[in-house]
Amino acid sequence: MADRFIKQGNTTTLVLRILGLAESTYYERLKRTKQSTGTSNNTGRGRPCPGYSLTLQGRKVSDEQIKEWLLELIEGEEHIYGYKLLAQCLRDKYDLVLGKSKAYRLCKELGILQKQRKPKSKHPRRLARNRLVTGPNQLWQADIKYGYVPGRDRFFFVFSIIDVFDRVIVAYYRGTVCEATHICQALGRAIWSRLQPGETMPVIRTDNGPQFLSVLFGDTCESWEMLHERIPPKTPNMNAYIESFHSSMERDLLTKESFETMEDAYAAIDWYMDFYNNRRMHGSLKRKAPTVFSEWVKQLKEEDQAKFHRTL
Repeated sequence: MADRFIKQGNTTTLVLRILGLAESTYYERLKRTKQSTGTSNNTGRGRPCPGYSLTLQGRKVSDEQIKEWLLELIEGEEHIYGYKLLAQCLRDKYDLVLGKSKAYRLCKELGILQKQRKPKSKHPRRLARNRLVTGPNQLWQADIKYGYVPGRDRFFFVFSIIDVFDRVIVAYYRGTVCEATHICQALGRAIWSRLQPGETMPVIRTDNGPQFLSVLFGDTCESWEMLHERIPPKTPNMNAYIESFHSSMERDLLTKESFETMEDAYAAIDWYMDFYNNRRMHGSLKRKAPTVFSEWVKQLKEEDQAKFHRTL
């Protein structure tokens, strides 16, 4: 009916308002009609955006990693550069081939275009400092790892939170996207599984990724009275335990497996997390798995527990 009135010379907006039909609904129906009759050149099944760029050597680098590099640059003296010069910095430092249009898009998504006013952070920035860790649930470190599925030519994400004291992965997330919502949900699972009501919240330490700079993550930490501290740019040693875990996962799993589907990758990640927590021995944990070490420490006297403190 709408098409008939439109063909009579009435405007589409007017006709839809009279019929009480949303524009989105109308155009979606029109699109499906064209596809079913073969009059549309767009089948709606085009190849999705790959979400990566290539280095000069042909290595694939995910867009999320590129965003982290861009944020690191603007934390330093390169903050005066526009998106074109930032792209050149990435080419010089990482051999990354990044076109100006994509550099503009990524900088716009991060809100760091030179002509735009840099938004003020709602939550104050707290730099990581050395801490003496004498027991579990005092300091957690968190970071994001990128995996690759050759069978789909797509990246996936693994977000992990590790307890510095007993090395237990207290929570993790894996998926094709990794936004602040997923980060907060994983953090919530960690709190509910490790802490009793009224217990002191651990400090959560991260890098300067966009998910950790988000208002949502800041609000979440504030509502749970959890102190969030960020490492300075180019200091991965201050997040050494989660970096070490992700290096182990890269060596033990991601470089050895070639996944055909996302489901294959997720199943492998789930297996590795269970293996790491419950069966993989650590020399620094008395050759015990993290969960086994954690239970073993609980049986010790306080003075013996203090022997396993960590400073970082």
